[in-house]
Amino acid sequence: MPVSPARAAAFEILLKVERENSYASELLHSTRFSRLSGADHGLATELTMGVLRWQALLDHALGRASSQQLAKLDAEVLIALRLGLYQLQFLSRIPVQAATFESVELVKSARKKSAAAFVNAVLRKLARERDASANAASRIDTIATSADSAALALNSSHPEWLVESWVGYYGLEAARLICAHNQSVPPASLHVYDDQALAEFARAGIKFAPGQILSRARTVISGDVTTTDAYRQGGIAIQDEASQLVALLVGRGESILDCCAAPGSKTALLARRNPASQIIAAELHPHRTRLLRRLACASNVHVVAGDARALPFSKDFDRILADVPCSGTGTLTRNPDIKWRLQPADLADLQSRQIAILKSALSHLAPGGRLVYSTCSLEREENEAVVEASLESTRGFKVADCRDELMRLRQSGELLLDDLDRLLVGPYVRTIPGRHLCDGFFAAIIELK
Repeated sequence: MPVSPARAAAFEILLKVERENSYASELLHSTRFSRLSGADHGLATELTMGVLRWQALLDHALGRASSQQLAKLDAEVLIALRLGLYQLQFLSRIPVQAATFESVELVKSARKKSAAAFVNAVLRKLARERDASANAASRIDTIATSADSAALALNSSHPEWLVESWVGYYGLEAARLICAHNQSVPPASLHVYDDQALAEFARAGIKFAPGQILSRARTVISGDVTTTDAYRQGGIAIQDEASQLVALLVGRGESILDCCAAPGSKTALLARRNPASQIIAAELHPHRTRLLRRLACASNVHVVAGDARALPFSKDFDRILADVPCSGTGTLTRNPDIKWRLQPADLADLQSRQIAILKSALSHLAPGGRLVYSTCSLEREENEAVVEASLESTRGFKVADCRDELMRLRQSGELLLDDLDRLLVGPYVRTIPGRHLCDGFFAAIIELK
């Protein structure tokens, strides 16, 4: 009997993540798996993201049940075990026999037939021990009672060094919220450009809720917005609410530079808010430049290929967005593979690149202009430390208080929150997953005196 398409897809994706440092979310939306039925694609997504979210907890259980060290297992064997155990522990609707049988068949199809009996034995042992009442919700509940960073890391299936960093900087209570949020399935967030889209959603049976932060944001409760004309024609964009806020902080100007623009959601929002402005969207990688041209295709956007550390421009801009490459630790609910890829030493490398980009961007800021520096990282090394290091050796610039711009957004009706302190840490904007129902973003506004 062949392996189900959903499990075969999840197995293939998890192998690529393990071996090639590929990104699961990109693979799931690639043409390779576009022919899966809706149900199969949904299950493949559940299996892939579920295994990645709970990988450390799964490995902890597998290590206790296995007669062999997990580090010595072939990748195909370990991933088949993770897939089987995830189904046993988290998906109560899937029969034990199906979860075990298909994991055994996955190892056979991967030419690891000699490990089939081993996989069968480990999963059957764990099936006998499983708690039928345990599920993702009950495991997330244990996160809230974790007494220290070590317990929190184990209960929430995060690397301990990362949790220790959050506990040290944000405190234990906030770290619990972050970890619990990361282990949940995120809803789709939208930016609504055309109000007629909402009427189309109602006709199509798509249910949505208002945004938590922004008046033009919506959260999808049920339904697929990608099947609607509103999505195909650009009346809405799928974009996290914190990401939308970063673009709004840039404000309005005559000449705007988005110096790390791909994939283009912020660029598109800037273009819609500034229809009479010239917007330059720069991107380093050619394949991402092609993607950017498709997603930010407004007539006032000019896409160029270039390194943000050495921008190929002689002109200055009155508005600049430097949404720099970062660790992405504020997006782990959408990209759980990041937490297993990232290492502490990576933060220093990222910081060096971020400082170079910010300094380069500042050199193109016109007098009286504004630059927004942002990341989707929770790490101080990539946020406040980058701003401080960049301005320490660069004269004529100051950090502006983001409160003033938030007040303007509230007065214009674009910002919903009355309590601005919920979004501010000193002069900076900071969203914290779990405390805010969105990704974790940091933003600083820098002005040329």
